[in-house]
Amino acid sequence: MNKIILGRYIPGKSFLHRLDPRSKLVLSFLFILIIFFANNWRTYILLGIFTFFCILLSKISLGFFLKGVRPLIWLILFTVVLQIFFTRGGPTYWQFGPLSITHFGLVNGGYVFCRFVLIIFMSTLLTLTTSPLEIADALENLMLPLKKFKVPVYEISLMISIALRFVPTLMDETEKIMNAQRARGVNFGEGGLIKQLKAIVPLLIPLFVGAFNRAEDLATAMEARGYRGGEGRTKYRFHAWHKNDTLSCIIFGLLAAILLFLRSW
Repeated sequence: MNKIILGRYIPGKSFLHRLDPRSKLVLSFLFILIIFFANNWRTYILLGIFTFFCILLSKISLGFFLKGVRPLIWLILFTVVLQIFFTRGGPTYWQFGPLSITHFGLVNGGYVFCRFVLIIFMSTLLTLTTSPLEIADALENLMLPLKKFKVPVYEISLMISIALRFVPTLMDETEKIMNAQRARGVNFGEGGLIKQLKAIVPLLIPLFVGAFNRAEDLATAMEARGYRGGEGRTKYRFHAWHKNDTLSCIIFGLLAAILLFLRSW
């Protein structure tokens, strides 16, 4: 099974599963926003404890999240290394030409690593506890005021929900194609850069063909079921704001207030 968890949904009856998708979506975006206000180890510890608390409320194993971060670890480390070698300030521990390792560079690299991990955890927590249909409904409700400016709200929410739905499907299909190509003697990890790029071609072609075929089948199925856009369509799923959603907003407000206090401490 593919280890990328972004876009996957795990049904459940936890506190987070029962929250209104609109509150989860807004609070997730606000959490990602306040991450960039963290500027010291106290604020990052606070955000880490809050994220761990949310994972406990979701009743989803922490190891599942750690396995999901693993495929992105090289991107995270690459960004951290850039921060370490090209950020200057404070005592210099090592220098070679334009590259240097300074105290401020190490601290900033650690902060960037924490930001990446927290953002990935919170984003995947949203998709794990909220189905793609609920996310589409929440986006549609939140973007309704944009209809006055002729923004295609229904089409945008539909595209986002379909994209979230097919991310894990495409990842699983990629893994199947890679296994099939390995069985035919293709090696994706050996040789120079040019050889590795050539090895990717037998992977990309069937993946793109399968994606376009799936998109065509989906469009045909939607037309056969009479889909003509979201305008004027009735709904059988109605979301209601409950006291748990209000409680979540209060807790988030306290989190933001404590973070701003620790930021200036």
